[in-house]
This record gives sequence, C-alpha cells and structure tokens, in this order.
Amino acid sequence: MKIVIISKAEYVAPRFDLATEVTIYSVISGRTKGEPRTVLLPGPSGDDLCGLILKEDANMIVCGGIEEEHYQYLVWKKIKVVDRVIGKTADVLSLALAGNLQAGAIVRGEVDGGSEK
Repeated sequence: MKIVIISKAEYVAPRFDLATEVTIYSVISGRTKGEPRTVLLPGPSGDDLCGLILKEDANMIVCGGIEEEHYQYLVWKKIKVVDRVIGKTADVLSLALAGNLQAGAIVRGEVDGGSEK
C-alpha cells in the first residue's frame, strides 16, 4: 500500500492544486517500510499531481482542500481521498496507519491524542 500526503514542509498542504511537494510512504502491515520519499514538482498543477499519484500507484492520498474535479477523478481511479485535513504530516500519517484518519480532521498531535472534527 502507498500513502501520498500532499505536503508543504512538515505540514499537510492547504491546497491540492497549488502544492509542489508530496511525501510518499510505502506501508506494509500497518507500518511504514523504509524512508518516506519526497517529490518536488516544478510548479503547481492539480493535473500533474493526479498523474504523479497514478504513476506511484497510490492507494490513499491525504490533502487539505481539493477541487471537486480532481477529487472525483481520483475516486474514479479507486484511490481513497482523505481531504480537508490540517496538521503535521507525521501526526496525520500515524492516524492514517491506525485507520483513524477522517476527512475534515484537525490533527493536533500527540499532546491532544489525535484529531478533532
């Protein structure tokens, strides 16, 4: 399984179509395998980002805001899209691995113990 987090530095990027960075995690049995891979795009493009996600054979993407057109396209391609997520990528990944990440989550980290809607 591959999880792609649309990122900006160490946080989930606020907008899918304006992002130029993604972090790709390989997951086996609920744990990440190896080091995550960060891919920098030459410029923001929702279409190019969709192409990269398909090329990487991702099973799930996590992002902030996403246009309906891109959302529907990725869902049609059988990719789970968890959108409207706010938080640090490491904390968001932990929730995704535990199966507890939901759309609209505001992830406040370990101090708070998870997410709040």
